[in-house]
Amino acid sequence: MAPSPYPSEKFRLGMLLGDTRYRSTTIQVFAFIVFVSVAFWLVDNTAKNLAALGKEIDFSYLSSRAGYDINQRLIHYTNDSTHARAALVGILNTLLVAFFGCFIATILGLFIGILRLSNNWIIARLTSVYIEGFRNIPVLLWIVMFFAFLTEMTPAPKAFKGADPTSTMVFFDSIAITNRGTYFPMPIFGTGSIYVILTFVLSLVGIVMFLVYARNLQRQSGKILPRFLISFLILCLPSVVVYFLSGTPVSLEYPYLKGFNFKDGVHVRNSFLALTLALGVYTSAYIAELVRSGIQAIHKGQTEAASALGLRPNRVMNLIILPQAIRVIVPPTISQFLNITKNSSLAIAVGYMDVRSTLGGITLNQTGREMESMLLLMVFYLIVSLGISSVIQGFNRAFEIKER
Repeated sequence: MAPSPYPSEKFRLGMLLGDTRYRSTTIQVFAFIVFVSVAFWLVDNTAKNLAALGKEIDFSYLSSRAGYDINQRLIHYTNDSTHARAALVGILNTLLVAFFGCFIATILGLFIGILRLSNNWIIARLTSVYIEGFRNIPVLLWIVMFFAFLTEMTPAPKAFKGADPTSTMVFFDSIAITNRGTYFPMPIFGTGSIYVILTFVLSLVGIVMFLVYARNLQRQSGKILPRFLISFLILCLPSVVVYFLSGTPVSLEYPYLKGFNFKDGVHVRNSFLALTLALGVYTSAYIAELVRSGIQAIHKGQTEAASALGLRPNRVMNLIILPQAIRVIVPPTISQFLNITKNSSLAIAVGYMDVRSTLGGITLNQTGREMESMLLLMVFYLIVSLGISSVIQGFNRAFEIKER
């Protein structure tokens, strides 16, 4: 090989900033060093100041007795439990609100977003009022308003003793809606119920396998199977058969009025209902706008071409428009799910005991461990936010256009 006619230039320190080959790397390394130095100084300074106050960072307070009650909980808890147990109860309560809030917001947002584009003038205007009304009023006001409605517009439990027509139980006298909360029947699992539960879980797996098969069949041959009907049969039929073959091992414990309140059943407090409904309905207005913009991003020529082929409007929406629009809708929807999770910290306004009220509220005030409690809260919200983002991003990748 012939030698290069240009002599190789020797490296000099001035090239780190003067040569474009090294400049970007130099700036990044310098910025990283500055960031680490500032972070280390802040941590070291905070630790020294806390030590001077006799409050070294210590998480042993989590094992001490909490000494306070939590009105709604998913796991066993008493005031003799530890602060760590109280924090766990608050975490589960937060995740419960986030899950149902995201579910309500997704269903309502998709429905309202599609109706927003309706050719019916009345429907389109009503959905516009819905969206603008909820988006332009702070979510805290909606939480308080929902709570006030549930506590002031519903009857007291003692009213169910009389003949007041507004205080009757609903759904075949199985659900009681009162100003102290809503009471639902509680399932009681007897001997043999494990077979029913196992059958139900296997049915869910079967539904997933069927949906994958139906999607692949549609892509390869264009044949469309009745997915909803078949999925419903797969979910219900095996479980019902096993339920009766096992001697009906699962029964329901209905709530009943005793004294001045209802007993038994599942008691869902108004604070949880108000917080979940308010967050779900409020966020659904934003998701509806994302759905509308995603649908309008698809060229109308595709709708016209599908209609020219004789496809019904619902088929056009389900098979052509939404599968393409979902690639536009999903990424910004992640932010709305994260907002629901973070806005659940407003639960203290209605007395719902989430992680902000337990770990970041009563536990913090009782122990005086502000730094430790805030650090744990930050880590929790960070993990949940990253988890939600990862799950939705995985869902989004499944709908990406894959080049051949």
